[in-house]
Amino acid sequence: MQIDHTPLPGLLVLTPRRFGDDRGWFSEVWNRETLAKAGITIDFVQDNHSMSSAVGTLRGLHFQSPPRAQAKLVRCGRGHVWDVAVDVRKGSPTYGRWFGTDLTAENGRQMLIPAGFLHGFVTRAPESEILYKCSDSYAPDHDGAVRFDTLGIDWGIAASDAILSGKDRKAPAFADFDSPFVWEDRA
Repeated sequence: MQIDHTPLPGLLVLTPRRFGDDRGWFSEVWNRETLAKAGITIDFVQDNHSMSSAVGTLRGLHFQSPPRAQAKLVRCGRGHVWDVAVDVRKGSPTYGRWFGTDLTAENGRQMLIPAGFLHGFVTRAPESEILYKCSDSYAPDHDGAVRFDTLGIDWGIAASDAILSGKDRKAPAFADFDSPFVWEDRA
């Protein structure tokens, strides 16, 4: 497993090895023991799978607040998405900064997003599927969102072209967001 650090502390890009032959390939996308040796000790409790039909479908920026905050491991099972995480841990040296990467079925990359980050993605291919593990189950009373176009993120599409849910359309601007997350410097 290749583990790449991003400019945002704790946010990682994981690229599992693929073993192929004339039938196709095999990849181990999560192994608790292997990743614990690299200092990654997240207990995932829920797996989710979403499909977005149209190019330009934008989901996010979402979070789940403490005490039900979620870390996520996100990968693309089919298609292509631009996946983005935003550090919203108060006191973090990178508070309000974002990082994005292309996740495709072909590249096999995964984004490991700690609790304390907003998360969102936009589809760049039709019928794109995202699979992600969460460290806590869904808790509607702790579910939240921040408006996708209020942080200067380059989504690769015009904001007016984004296909949004009602929740995402009505989400507050980042300037109006009072983050429930606090930076814990583990250095």
